[in-house]
Amino acid sequence: MRITCNLRTAVAAALIAACGATLSHAADKAGTTADAMLLPPDGQVDGETFGALTSRWWQWSEHMPVAPFLDPDGRLCELGQEGPVWFLAGTDGTFNARRECVIPADRHILVPIINMRYSNVRRHGADALPIPCKVLQQSAAVNNERLGSAIALIDGVRVTDVARYRVRSDGCFPLVADDETSPSTAADGYWLLIKPLPPGRHTLTIGANYDAGDDGYGRMVQNFEYVLHVGGRTEMALELPDRSRPRVAGLR
Repeated sequence: MRITCNLRTAVAAALIAACGATLSHAADKAGTTADAMLLPPDGQVDGETFGALTSRWWQWSEHMPVAPFLDPDGRLCELGQEGPVWFLAGTDGTFNARRECVIPADRHILVPIINMRYSNVRRHGADALPIPCKVLQQSAAVNNERLGSAIALIDGVRVTDVARYRVRSDGCFPLVADDETSPSTAADGYWLLIKPLPPGRHTLTIGANYDAGDDGYGRMVQNFEYVLHVGGRTEMALELPDRSRPRVAGLR
């Protein structure tokens, strides 16, 4: 995967170092401390597969009172959270976000790097046929087969091989949980499933974009950062102005 970096200020030193390391050591097999924080794509949490968790993430995301991917600053972070996995959101691709969230200790964290779903839009009439699951899966995969670039940092340390974490839903699922009459959906994308973080302040920085043409979400961009206060709010460091925050080439 080609990753390019174009950072606009010296204050993003951690991201500059990470981009340089990605370019010159993409084949580094030793991994990083960020890699050690992640569950593999075949990982499970309490018997629930990574793919099943991404399906449940979509059910959570699509049916909150306010879409969590529109959250401007973290004010929606606690909505609908339950169980051993805490869900974080990206954006809809139209803005850059920096969010602060207080999350309990001992929770895994699921966050999309960049992702898509494709749902069956049911037509009315006796002769209407649902779209087969295989077709939904193929449609959800189109953009994800053409990832332009992606970088993820946990506490300023890069994830070595973001492309490794492409995860598909386990088949198709109802978009409304426990409602088999809701639109059948397939999901596909790049995700991080992070092990429980130590109590304290942590940062998660993500930038990614598709390179799949101009149709639909073919050029969708993600550029967002979380400050996570694990186990309770911590003291904040000096805030940087918006213009000083890290950017990834190709990202708005």
